[in-house]
Amino acid sequence: MSWSVNFLNDRIKSQLDAQPADIQARFYRIVELIEQAGLEQVHEPYVKHIEGPLWEMRMKGKDGIARAFYVTKSSYRVIVVHVFSKKTQKTPRREINTALKRYKEMTNG
Repeated sequence: MSWSVNFLNDRIKSQLDAQPADIQARFYRIVELIEQAGLEQVHEPYVKHIEGPLWEMRMKGKDGIARAFYVTKSSYRVIVVHVFSKKTQKTPRREINTALKRYKEMTNG
């Protein structure tokens, strides 16, 4: 069974499209690793657990750092729920809360 990576909606895809080209390339490289090797084979520095059902893809480019929060669904699906530029060492709580809220909306209806 192969893994697939999808965006929750077009707004999340737009968040990625707003990132610099090298950040987008990093994202698609991580997606390629997940789809080819399987999510269980991809570890840090590419992905990291945040809390609860939330994980992050870690992208770094010459113009900065970005994160793509995702959750996994049954049937080998990764759903990206939030993409943002990271400006501080620690991930801001509001970014985590945004991703968790979108996950809850996704699972509750």
